[in-house]
This record gives sequence, C-alpha cells and structure tokens, in this order.
Amino acid sequence: MTTPPFPIRKECPPGACDCDRDSLLADPQADTRILRLTKEEEKRLIERIEAIATYAELMRVGQRLQEQLGVSVRIAPGPNEVRTVRGFQIELGERPGLCRKTRQAVPAAIRKCLDRHPEIAFAILNSHDLFAGQ
Repeated sequence: MTTPPFPIRKECPPGACDCDRDSLLADPQADTRILRLTKEEEKRLIERIEAIATYAELMRVGQRLQEQLGVSVRIAPGPNEVRTVRGFQIELGERPGLCRKTRQAVPAAIRKCLDRHPEIAFAILNSHDLFAGQ
C-alpha cells in the first residue's frame, strides 16, 4: 500500500463506511484525488456550500468538485412535484474512496443553501425546463 504525497483522509472505523479506501490506496493506478478531502477540508467544503448565494456559484462549486476530486454532483427535480427543497434529487456520483458521511453531508448542505435562497431552486427548475412555457 502506497501513501500519496499529500495529506489524506483518515480511515473510517471498521464497518462504519463502505468507501473502500484501502483498496483504492492499494491500486497504484487508482485516482486518489478523493482522498484529499480530509475531515477538515470536508468541513470547509460544507461551509462553502451552505454560503452559496447564486445558481452560478452552485454550478461552479459542482464543477470544482469534479475537477479537483473527481466527484460529480447531480441536482434535479424529483419525479413528483417539487413543493420544497426535499423534492430535489441531490446525488454525488458513486466513487471508490468517497466516504458515506460525505455522500450525506454534501446534499444536506445543498438543501440548506436552497432553503436560504429559493431563487437558486427556481433556477434549477428553470434549467430543467419546468418553467419554460410560462
């Protein structure tokens, strides 16, 4: 097992996560960018997401997650009617090394952001052509 030349996330307690961190570290060809998201960096990311004020900023953060960590973020209206931010499907792409807690914390932070800034939620709906004919 080789250790990357940058600080990496500490391993989760046994049985608490399904991130498969060890097999990612064991593969010398694996993309280990996701392991750069330490718990401290994750806290900064969550704070940054919660502070987002515009749709463009939200898209930029999603793009940066893809570029820097290789994690895709998908935000779309749910299959039923969207009456609250709970009606949005917010998912992080499956990826080895992505901690279960992170997969829950990032969507929760995005929901908080949407609660604080409903105009972002409307922009998401509009980007999916739900308001196009009005």
